[in-house]
Amino acid sequence: MFIDVHCHLDSRFYSAGEVGEVVERAKKENVKLIVANGIGISENKEVIELAKKYKEIRGALGVHPTEILRDIDEEIEFIRANAGKIIAIGEVGLDFLESGADREKQKKVFQKFIELAIELNKPLIVHSRKAEKECVEMLEESGAKKIVMHCFSGGFKLIDRISANGWSFSVPASVKYNEHFQNLVRRVELSQLLCETDSPFLHPLREGKNEPAFVVESYRKIAEIKGKSLKEVEREIEGNFRKLF
Repeated sequence: MFIDVHCHLDSRFYSAGEVGEVVERAKKENVKLIVANGIGISENKEVIELAKKYKEIRGALGVHPTEILRDIDEEIEFIRANAGKIIAIGEVGLDFLESGADREKQKKVFQKFIELAIELNKPLIVHSRKAEKECVEMLEESGAKKIVMHCFSGGFKLIDRISANGWSFSVPASVKYNEHFQNLVRRVELSQLLCETDSPFLHPLREGKNEPAFVVESYRKIAEIKGKSLKEVEREIEGNFRKLF
C-alpha cells in the first residue's frame, strides 16, 4: 500500500463532502494511510474529527511556525490531552522566509513542541523553510530521534548530517519535476525515505489542487531513481513508516 505522511485536509481547502471524495480517490490508487497535519487551533480540532470519521486518515497535531499563537501553552495542553488520538506532532518547526519573522518566538515555540514530542514519544513532522540549519541544530541539541523532515530544501551538507542522525525525509510528489528533491533521493538511503503530497500544495503536474492520491508519483520517481521496482519501494517505505510511527 501507499502512504501519504503529510497533507492538509481541513476546511480551508476542502469541504466536508470533498474530503470523502479525496479519500475514495486515494483508495482507488491503493493509498491506504493518509496523515493529516494540523497547523493551528481550528485545524487541529478538524484533524481529530477527520481521523475519527475515516479509517484511512491518521492525525498529526501542531502549530505551523507562521501561525504562532498567543496561547501556545493552551494549544499544547489540547494536543497532550488528545495524544492517544494522533500518531505524530506536526506540522511544527521554523520558517524564516519573511524578513519580519519573529525568529526568537518561533524558536521558543518549536522547542516546546520538540519537548512535547519527546514526552509523548511521537515523531516530529518538521517544517524548516529558510531555517534548515537552525532546525537541525535545535533537533540535535534536544536529542530527539523520531524526526521527519518535510519537504526539506537544505543543501547536501545538511542532508548528509540529517542522514547521519538517522532521521527521515518525506519526499513530495513534486519530485516528479523538482531537481532538488530528485538529488535528495539520490543521496539518501531508501531506508530513510517516506512519501508525501503536502496537499493541496505541490501538485505533481504543477496545476490544480493536489491530493493524497498523487503520492503514488513520489513512489514512482523514487523507484526510477533508485533502480528498483515500484513494488519494492512501496514495501520498503511502508516498513520505514511502521518503524517510525
